Amino acid sequence: MIANEGDKNAPDYDPMCDKNNPRKVTFEDVSAAAFRIQSGIMKTPCLASHITNICNAEVYLKCEFLQYTGSFKERGARNALLQLNDQTRTRGVAAASLGNHSQGISYHGKMLNIPVTVVMPGVAPLVKLEKCRGFGANVVVHGANMMDAKKEAIRLAKENGQVYINGYDHPDIIAGQGTIGLEILEQVPDVDAVLVPVGGGGLLAGIIIAVKHLKPSTLVYGVETDKCASMATSLKKGEPVACDVSRTLADGLAVGLVGYNSFFNIKPLVDKMVVVTEDWAARSILRIVELEKYVVEGGGAVACAAILSGLVPELDGKKVVCVLSGGNIDTSILSVCLDRGLVAEQRMVKFKVNVSCSPGSLARLCELIGSIGVSIKDIGQERAWLKGNIFSVRVKVVCETTGPENVNQLRELMAANYKDVFFLKDHQGTETTRHISLTESLEEVHRKK
Repeated sequence: MIANEGDKNAPDYDPMCDKNNPRKVTFEDVSAAAFRIQSGIMKTPCLASHITNICNAEVYLKCEFLQYTGSFKERGARNALLQLNDQTRTRGVAAASLGNHSQGISYHGKMLNIPVTVVMPGVAPLVKLEKCRGFGANVVVHGANMMDAKKEAIRLAKENGQVYINGYDHPDIIAGQGTIGLEILEQVPDVDAVLVPVGGGGLLAGIIIAVKHLKPSTLVYGVETDKCASMATSLKKGEPVACDVSRTLADGLAVGLVGYNSFFNIKPLVDKMVVVTEDWAARSILRIVELEKYVVEGGGAVACAAILSGLVPELDGKKVVCVLSGGNIDTSILSVCLDRGLVAEQRMVKFKVNVSCSPGSLARLCELIGSIGVSIKDIGQERAWLKGNIFSVRVKVVCETTGPENVNQLRELMAANYKDVFFLKDHQGTETTRHISLTESLEEVHRKK
C-alpha cells in the first residue's frame, strides 16, 4: 500500500491523497467549512480545567467528545459530504476506519441522505460496527488491519462509482477539522499554546492552519504515544515514513503512516511534537475522570498527558488549550485504564508476603494493613508452590493507597513485621528503581532482580 500511494495506475490509488502531489489547505478553506457545517455540528465548549490546580499551566479543555458520535471526526465528514455533486450524492461514498471516522460519516450521511459504505477491519470493536449500522451505513468487515480495510474501501468505491473519503488526509476533512481552531481562538482569545492529539495528522493540520493564520504567536504542539509516534518520526526524517504500530489504548491514534496532505501542511507550522507513554495516557484518563467527570478515550487524553507528565515545562505559567478529541472508549478498556492509572500513581499496589499458617495470622496481616489507612482490594493464598517452611503460606495482596507516601508506610510496616515480602516495583520514582511495565508479572520481576 505504501509503495502505491503515488502510483496512479495502482488499484488502490487515491487521487486526493497523492504523495507526489500533496494539497495545500488554506485558511479560506477552513473558514468556508465553518460556515458550511455550522447547522449540523455542535460548537463544543472550551472550559477551564481543574488540572490547572495540579500543574504549572492554566489549562482549558476543548470538549470534542461531546459531538453526537463522540468525536471531532464529524466536522470533516460533514464538510466533505456537503461538497459532493448531485450525481455523487446519489451513488454515495466509501470510507475505511476503526471507528470514529466511520461513525461520523455514517451519521452525517444519514442526516444528508447520502449512502455510505464503511469498511472496518476485523479488530474493530463490535459496538462501533453496530453503531454504524444503526446510522444506516453499509458496513463491510474486511481484513486484519486498517491497510487491508483501506484497500477494500477504495476498491468498492471504484466498483460502485462512489467517492472514497480518507478519514485523516482528504483536504475537505482537514478543512473541517480546522474549525476547531477557529472556535478555540474565539473561546480563549489569549491562548498561548494548543496541544493536539495526532494519529494520521488531519486534526493537527486543520487546527494549525487556522490558529497560525489568526494568531501566529500561539504555539501548536502535536501529541502522540510511544506506541505509534509516526508524525514525530516523519518530521525527523523530513517526509512521511511508515512506522510500526503496537497495540495501544490510544487506538484512534494508531496510524502507521501519516497523511501526505496532513504532513505537507503541518511541517512548516508545527512548533513541537510530544511523545507520551502509555502509562501517562492511562493516568491522564484517570485524572480527567476524577477532576472533570469526563470520560475520554486514550487518544483524547494524550494532550493532557503531555502537561501532566511534565514534558512541556516551557508552558509553565502559560494559558494552554488541550483538545479532548474523542470519548469512544469501551467500558472494559476504561476499567483497565483506570486501574493502570491508579498503579502508575502508586494508589494501587501489589505485593506478596509469607505468613505463618497459625490461626489468626491472616487476620493480623489485614489488621496491620488497615492500621495505616490502606484498603485491601483483593487477597489470595498460595501454598503448593511455596518452597521452604511448610508451615507458612504466601499471601498475595492488592491494596488501594493514598499515594507514594502511604506506599512507603506500607513497605516499612511489612518489612518490620515479616521476613519475606515482595513488592511489584512499579513507578517508585527514584533513579535506582528499574521501571517495570504495567503488564509484567510479579514473578518476572523477581526473576530479573
